Amino acid sequence: MATLEIEAVVFDVLGTLVDEPAGIRAGIRRLDPSLDDPGIERLRSLWAQHLDREQHRILSGGRPYATSDVLDREAARVVAQAAGVDDPAAVVELALSGRRLPPWPDAAAGLAGLAGRFPLIGLSNASRTALLELDAHAGLRWHQALSAEDARTYKPDPAVYRLAVTVADRPPERLLMVAAHAWDLRAAQVLGLRTAYVARPVGDPPASSDRFDLHADDLAELADRIDEA
Repeated sequence: MATLEIEAVVFDVLGTLVDEPAGIRAGIRRLDPSLDDPGIERLRSLWAQHLDREQHRILSGGRPYATSDVLDREAARVVAQAAGVDDPAAVVELALSGRRLPPWPDAAAGLAGLAGRFPLIGLSNASRTALLELDAHAGLRWHQALSAEDARTYKPDPAVYRLAVTVADRPPERLLMVAAHAWDLRAAQVLGLRTAYVARPVGDPPASSDRFDLHADDLAELADRIDEA
């Protein structure tokens, strides 16, 4: 294993530190308590498909930049319409479920353990306001939390990762990007960041061709891998 000289750690948030699908499912269940699990999952897929499609439209120049708040409200309307719910207040409440995502069991303690050793930076596609509320709800503690809103684009646009490099004021190879999404880590590698994949049930696992610096099953193991490296 190559030696890593890490001076700051950058964490993806959605999916890596919080369980995004679980939070959206909970919001849909509140929207219509009569739904069974397959019905909830079908509607959650509609939500995820809308966000993915619209973020890609923004990245490709097919749509002007819109914050995650706007996209969440749109997704909530799509889901509510599919569920046959036309209560505007219920739609607003559903849109806010994207800010009430449960943390993975190891997230808070894992961040606290690393915070005494490295500056920690959260780097998320969530808007500034959504990231603030999401971090507070999940109990996540940072030295700095950065939103893609500051770059007016979304990951994997390189401009988002440059936010972390600029704030850290360190060479990119001294930053370790941690994510449960292989696509996220590949984009960070393009800018020269070192990479650590943390396995999550909702993540995007590495392909056989991926060459990330570290692999871990949780944040406790990640800390051990950093020590070994």
